[in-house]
Amino acid sequence: MLFRASAKTVAVMALDRSLFLHLTEQFVHMHGYPPGTSEARSWERSIPVLAAALNDAGLGDVEVMLEYALPLNSKRADVVLAGVHPSTGEPSYVVVELKQWSDVLPHEDDSTLCHVERYAHPVLNPIEQVRRYCDYLVNFNGALAGHGHRIGGVAFLHNATEFGVAGLREIERDDRGLLFTGQRRGDFLDHLRSKLSDRHSGARAADELLSGATVPSRQLMTVAAQEVRERQQFVLLDEQQVAYRMVLNAVERAKRADRKEIVVVTGGPGTGKSVIALQLLGELYRRGTPALHATGSQSFTKTMRKVTGSRKREVQDLFKYFNSFMTVEKNSLDVLICDEAHRIRETSANRYTRAEHRTGKAQIDELIDVARVPVFLLDEHQVVRPGEMGTVADIKAAAAKRDIPCHVVPLDSQFRCGGSDAYLRWVVRLLGLEPGGPVVWEPDDRMQLLVAESPQEMEAFLEARRAQGYGARMSAGYCWRWSPEPKPGDPLAPDVVIGDWARPWNLRGDRSVSGAPPSALWATDPAGFGQVGCVYTAQGFEYDWSGVIIGPDLLWRGDRWVTDRTASKDPVFKKATPDADVDRLIRNTYKVLLTRGMVGTVVYSTDPETREKLRELASGRLGQPAATA
Repeated sequence: MLFRASAKTVAVMALDRSLFLHLTEQFVHMHGYPPGTSEARSWERSIPVLAAALNDAGLGDVEVMLEYALPLNSKRADVVLAGVHPSTGEPSYVVVELKQWSDVLPHEDDSTLCHVERYAHPVLNPIEQVRRYCDYLVNFNGALAGHGHRIGGVAFLHNATEFGVAGLREIERDDRGLLFTGQRRGDFLDHLRSKLSDRHSGARAADELLSGATVPSRQLMTVAAQEVRERQQFVLLDEQQVAYRMVLNAVERAKRADRKEIVVVTGGPGTGKSVIALQLLGELYRRGTPALHATGSQSFTKTMRKVTGSRKREVQDLFKYFNSFMTVEKNSLDVLICDEAHRIRETSANRYTRAEHRTGKAQIDELIDVARVPVFLLDEHQVVRPGEMGTVADIKAAAAKRDIPCHVVPLDSQFRCGGSDAYLRWVVRLLGLEPGGPVVWEPDDRMQLLVAESPQEMEAFLEARRAQGYGARMSAGYCWRWSPEPKPGDPLAPDVVIGDWARPWNLRGDRSVSGAPPSALWATDPAGFGQVGCVYTAQGFEYDWSGVIIGPDLLWRGDRWVTDRTASKDPVFKKATPDADVDRLIRNTYKVLLTRGMVGTVVYSTDPETREKLRELASGRLGQPAATA
């Protein structure tokens, strides 16, 4: 949240422009960069209009929370109003989405989408947008758990006429999604009076909402079975819902026109790509539409099979690998959902492939051929192995070669790392994946970052968090050799050795050994805590607390990072792999490891100089007050 005050105070500050200056300063402090032009324009033009409406309605004591951050993701509601309900006396909240649009056209195929002249792509109908914000808050804010009736939502298009937005109203169904225009300002004031009392301050209700416990995220793996088998689902927000609808619309068009379409969904870690993939698979499965989910990750695919097919064996068969389609007939599926498509390889053939199947065909062509609507969800910056080549450019080129329409939907908001954009930017700046060099971490209220002085200290801290009910894992760069798996009953070899501390790597095989879970379940089985995970096991997963050991392959020397390929024991790095590629892949590896935690990250380096640099950049060390969960 950028600012909170009564409607009276907001109106006065908006008049003398001090509100705009305050919002800008707060935004820069929280995010590390200035607000965009459209956002700043909205603050200058839309907030004064809303403040005036509240005061004209006699609601000057209602509490106004501007740029209210939704829990566990980086999305912000424009405004949340807090007050007392005039009839029940209970806390009452109204989420307000402000738009300066004057003319909006509904999407031809789907009333939950719309077209605004300034945007090249369809955007979410603001009625649907604000309704989903309300639903999300009910799901993730403890103050609203069991009290969903306390919250409502409105889209206020103060520049619009009724004629200009007439096509949007088809989806108005309840008080969580209503639309008001400047032409219906009187109706807007009446609605606000029906939700918020003019006799009580909203300060206490705002306190209650802000202090509401964040309901733990229903993590992807633990609800996947429900997601595929039943109607209950995650709440998709904004561009997530746009991506979801774009795919479903493409499926319908492909059926009607008997022609392929490709949809590419791009986004960084935690933007919800896999949630969209599961949502799509569940909906298509319920519709009886032939569809499959595929990845290049053995861990991810096996976990999906386990948690979604625990009661229905056939559900497990919905989850395949990218190399599963070498001999499959063209267009045998309606939809193929390619999750983590950045892991697409040049070819599906390997040393075990039969000679008659070695066609030399590109893997991306196989994936496009097999379905009428191939869907690719990817993050180009999560490539951690040589030979991975799933990029937007590659997919567009393959589509153009066949004259297939290709739609690209970018995802901007992220749900990992507590929804902390600041933490993700800190990581990419730390690792030199964005220009400007490392910066000092400024704590926010979404993500904790701590530095350990030893692996023992890290492990003890994480064990204490587990005792409090959190999930936790330790992972490391691939800097220690991996022993063969022991015989059943024998202890795991302690491969990761740092001084007098030693722990085994996670298992590589498909079976449990000596109480440790198989590789594919290391990130989700509680018994995985006793082993150190590598990037190939951790990628695609998340847990509450993440302990990351930076090995001797990444060292801080003087004023920069130095990568030492000789310290890496990763067998995928061949002598022929160029130094520049190894450098990039090692940095990407640590980006993946450092972005697994949802609540906090504890980092430790085996190198003293690197550890000292981390101390300078991070805000807290274990044993200090900042470390408490």
